[in-house]
Amino acid sequence: MRSAIGEEPVEGVAIEYAVAGEYDEAVALIDKYEIDLVLLDGEAQPAGGLGIARQLRDEFDEPPLLAVVVARDADRWLAAWSRADAVLKHPLNPVTTGQTVVDLLVSRAERTAPAQRAALYLYPGRRNA
Repeated sequence: MRSAIGEEPVEGVAIEYAVAGEYDEAVALIDKYEIDLVLLDGEAQPAGGLGIARQLRDEFDEPPLLAVVVARDADRWLAAWSRADAVLKHPLNPVTTGQTVVDLLVSRAERTAPAQRAALYLYPGRRNA
């Protein structure tokens, strides 16, 4: 995901990454920092990104934006169930992935007070074969 987005997907929008390998690590980062966007792998094991997205949405009063990556178009309904703000399709297209991330971050910046801009990439762990 990180290589598809890059450090500066468009001029003037720099991305700072914080990486978490497990749900508890992600929650700790969200609690400690102003995380604007969480990118989740819907195929991650043992906990899938779709379930984590829904859990973050349920547990935080003001959760960060959530984007999930799905492997199949048929999984888009699961992304809707997870209440993710955006759905990305694997394999990631660097142009559309970067633009989606930028659009989400810009929309958040327009709705909230200025904050340190950061994106959280939840490391997918092991993918199913």
